[in-house]
Amino acid sequence: MPLTPQGPRPPADHGRGRRAKDGRPRGRRVLRWSAIVLAVVILGTSGAGYLYYRHLNGNIKKDALNIGDEKDRAKKTEANAAGQTPLNILIIGSDARDNEENQKLGGAKSTYNTAPRADVQMLLHVSADRSNMSVVSMPRDTLVDIPECTDPDTEKVHQALTSAMTNDSLGRGGPGCTVATWEKLTDIHIDHFMMIDFAGVVSMADAVGGVPVCVDANIYSHTSKGSGSGLRLEEGTTSIKGEQALQWLRTRYGFEDNTDIARAKAQHMYMNSMVRELRENATLSNPNKLRRLAETATEALTVDEGLGTVTKLYDLSKELRKVPTQRITMTTMPWQYASDGNRVVPKPEDADQLFRLVREDIALDGKDKKKAAEETTTSDKAAADGEIGIQVRNGTRTDALGPVSGRATAVAELLVGKGFTQAEADTSTATAQEKTLVRYPSVDLKGDALRVAKVLGIPTSSVKKSTDVSGVTLVVGADWRSGTKYEAPEKSDATPDSADAMNGADTSKCMHVNPNFTW
Repeated sequence: MPLTPQGPRPPADHGRGRRAKDGRPRGRRVLRWSAIVLAVVILGTSGAGYLYYRHLNGNIKKDALNIGDEKDRAKKTEANAAGQTPLNILIIGSDARDNEENQKLGGAKSTYNTAPRADVQMLLHVSADRSNMSVVSMPRDTLVDIPECTDPDTEKVHQALTSAMTNDSLGRGGPGCTVATWEKLTDIHIDHFMMIDFAGVVSMADAVGGVPVCVDANIYSHTSKGSGSGLRLEEGTTSIKGEQALQWLRTRYGFEDNTDIARAKAQHMYMNSMVRELRENATLSNPNKLRRLAETATEALTVDEGLGTVTKLYDLSKELRKVPTQRITMTTMPWQYASDGNRVVPKPEDADQLFRLVREDIALDGKDKKKAAEETTTSDKAAADGEIGIQVRNGTRTDALGPVSGRATAVAELLVGKGFTQAEADTSTATAQEKTLVRYPSVDLKGDALRVAKVLGIPTSSVKKSTDVSGVTLVVGADWRSGTKYEAPEKSDATPDSADAMNGADTSKCMHVNPNFTW
């Protein structure tokens, strides 16, 4: 196994805020260390009974889970037939420069004590039956709507933002605002979060003892202007730890096309490798090594109250241990470039599909048995049909075809004939909507929306919460331009190719090195 080349320490990464000439997304405060956070969660799989010392509980830092508006919280997925529920945990990497150690590792003195950013965001989903695990990364340059958040310590109210950088959420009251942002975007209920900073990454990497990574050519992440993480490795596999692990997780210049997307791929490879190491390395049965890991992990983490003790973390690790490595799937949220050509936004159809699969607890590796979408919604109570107010909108216009005249009126009359006597047509200008949707503004109307969808044969995946409507609203899309019966398109439970799925047991992966960064 080749060793890392020795020599003078390469310069730190001072490329904050710059962008590639081709406009590809870059990190202003770049960091990808959530692999280590996930490993912390899983480390209890190797005999964590040794770790129970009372003082460890005092090491763990805690913060509020969700500091958005409570009425906007996503609904928790209902239990399956066996009474089991899935787990959703948001992994957050903070770039805080709030002490000398973090500042030294993060560089850029001008950023000392500035608001932290959530430069790493990964949603970890554990299936209800614990048969599989899915991880969804969000690129740090993603533009999203950040909800209003109230700082639990100062009571300061941070007003809602539209089309803002997702990593800004952390500085708007803490990790609870990042959780609220994810729930707003995905409609996925998040049960817990775990957060770690620069110093925690280095200390955890040292405590683990090294993780093997692979590059397909010699790499030196360094530019003539002093940018780059400083990572220097020989072609092949190298076991990395400490600051070198941090360099790997921060590297953008040198991997593939020098973008944040390539860095996320390297992050996934590291995560998979660390999970395998922790599960397969027999030396972790050593009580002294486990004690060191426990000390380091509890000092490095900030979690919500629901995970705020060693016992709770250990209980969580036991649940994660039930998932076979070969049933872990790493993905990146499908994205496309924003109008400025630099930032990115969720890719409409593909991102919605990925979020729906997680929301409905469908395995991303395609090895699940078919689940009926209705299983997760049976408890939503609806009013009597005649008491449900429905506004019907005409969304039949397309790029090639004009709107169908009177379509909203025709469908409203159809609903009245089915007993929804309060259905009315919106006669304003027709819009363009590819697929027919039922929208509702708040959770108390979700059951009504689902009832309307069921009667018309519209799939539950097309029932969406939206603040753009004031009541249950049926948008008749281009897929229902005529007729009195809605023909739902065949539903696919396949993970979109654009999610770039990677299996946790795949040991063949090797990062491609950009030819401009070889030596």
